[in-house]
Amino acid sequence: MFSTGQLIFAALFFIAFVIATTYAYKGDKLLHQKFYKGSYKILIGFILFILLLFVIKIVGKR
Repeated sequence: MFSTGQLIFAALFFIAFVIATTYAYKGDKLLHQKFYKGSYKILIGFILFILLLFVIKIVGKR
């Protein structure tokens, strides 16, 4: 399905992408801690809201 060259390219691209994102995140880590403090509360709120929508959907079918 894929040639050997394509598989090698995909593997090298994946490795380079992971290294680049890790390097970029380490550079922004201090900024994230400063400006996005408490953002986990927003994420929890979104998850609870989606769960609430599913509960309403399930209860509404009965």
